[in-house]
Amino acid sequence: MTKLINHSLLIIAAVILSSCSGPVREPHNTGTIGSKGMVVTAHPEASAIGLSILQKGGNAMDAACAVEFALSVCYPAAGNIAGGGFWVVYTSGKRVHTLDYREKAPSGAHKDMFLDPDGEVIKGRSTQTLLASGVPGTVAGMVKAHEKFGSLPWSEIVQPAIDLASKGFAITTNQSADFNSIRQSLIDRNTWKVTLVQDSAWKPGDLLIQPELAATLERIRDQKRDGFYTGPTADLIVAQMKESGGIITHKDLSDYDAVWREPIKGEYKEYTFYSMAPPSSGGVALKQLLGLTAMKAMTESGHNAALTVHLMTEAEKIVYADRAEYLGDPGFTRVPVEQITNFSYLHKRALEISPDEANPSDSVKAGRLPDESEETTHYSVTDQWGNAVSATTTLNGGYGNRIMVKGAGFLMNNQMDDFSVKPGYPNLYGLLGSEANSVQPRKRMLSSMTPTILTKDNALFMVVGTPGGSTIITTVYQTILNVTDFGMTMQEAVSAKRFHHQWLPDVIQYEPDAFDSITVKRLESLGQHLKKVGKIGRVDAILVRPDKKFEGGADPRGDDSAKGF
Repeated sequence: MTKLINHSLLIIAAVILSSCSGPVREPHNTGTIGSKGMVVTAHPEASAIGLSILQKGGNAMDAACAVEFALSVCYPAAGNIAGGGFWVVYTSGKRVHTLDYREKAPSGAHKDMFLDPDGEVIKGRSTQTLLASGVPGTVAGMVKAHEKFGSLPWSEIVQPAIDLASKGFAITTNQSADFNSIRQSLIDRNTWKVTLVQDSAWKPGDLLIQPELAATLERIRDQKRDGFYTGPTADLIVAQMKESGGIITHKDLSDYDAVWREPIKGEYKEYTFYSMAPPSSGGVALKQLLGLTAMKAMTESGHNAALTVHLMTEAEKIVYADRAEYLGDPGFTRVPVEQITNFSYLHKRALEISPDEANPSDSVKAGRLPDESEETTHYSVTDQWGNAVSATTTLNGGYGNRIMVKGAGFLMNNQMDDFSVKPGYPNLYGLLGSEANSVQPRKRMLSSMTPTILTKDNALFMVVGTPGGSTIITTVYQTILNVTDFGMTMQEAVSAKRFHHQWLPDVIQYEPDAFDSITVKRLESLGQHLKKVGKIGRVDAILVRPDKKFEGGADPRGDDSAKGF
């Protein structure tokens, strides 16, 4: 009887404590542990290939390159050789490098290319046609990364993806549902039978064999960038453009180059973070969000508590308004990075945030300057020497524009939709843009990708990133806070329920069970508008634990897989 009474008292105490401190944190859950290396990707086959590269003596950059090519085979929804992305690299010498292999607009692109004669947007032209395709950057990016950091021969990096394409792999339950759902669009947009379409419905465990893609990867293995940007592969791309109304030329392909850029660097509490500079908006937005978070002590009420969510939402409104107004390709427009991330500017914006009521989004504008991206994929890799790669890559929409290059076996991107096709007109993810992100020849479109690396005490601490279009920035932001402020393990931080606000539309999107009914009512009383949605993001992240072992957090929202050794 005494034991029963004590047990009841413990339950009552727990209920009282939880009601005082906000929603109860998820049960303790630790991800995959490894002492020498860790690979976390969107697909088990890609994670296995990355791990095999580490185990044979390759470094994190070797493994990351191999993962990128593997994802082009086993994760065609976003893995690619005809898309683009960003790398953040942390080396054992404690230096950080960032690589921009974002797609570019073709030389024939122009400001009004997605508008009709009356200046109205033609629905679907920037997402479902070959006019939607930017010049791909992935292959050039991987070649440049390997030339700078690779330790294993290039052929050993690409060969595993070739084997995966030629021998095939068993598709997952999620992929079988995906392939069946896009079947008709693939048939409608392609003049030949593509490998992702078979006569009967796809079933989990079916073998996907891609001989044309294998041949394309062989050319990349043997000729590096020339195996894609010139020769037979380039000929196939240009032929497809001519057949289906695209505008990418041989010169566009041969002229493309990836670019090393200076990272966005910032401080949050005892942590230093590094992320991508424009044309990604991710690093700038993250620096603004973390700066505002520190100024307003936003996390003191607890994880996903009403006041925490309210304050973070108000910061997100400010940041996304600035994003729409000021950010674009720094090669074409002045991007005031320092001005909108410095202490003085953020302090003024923080004064706009009230703990007592929401600012309607139509009253939130980009700040006055002082004088002076749902489909993407992310992977994180660490090795035994202290190197790390945080990489986010995309075709933009799921399976890009769903047009496959005949004879080459890969899907083209629909990245041109990430431009502001018309000022004030929302893109695929509902994001608005201004003249700073207008369509221009050879310009890189603005992105939300936010691959990020954190250090603590001058040592690697976290590697993090996610897909998710406009939700990428807020998902990375929340995942970081889950560890740094809410004490979660990496797996807990990745699995935790999420929410998102992007200024316009004026609504907090939240995952099922992210908030209890009391939290929802409290947020509504503060003037917030809420909408329950499905899954937000698919984070793949790595944490360096106090014992110096790696914890890989693979998102349970998908087929994501963490593998360490």
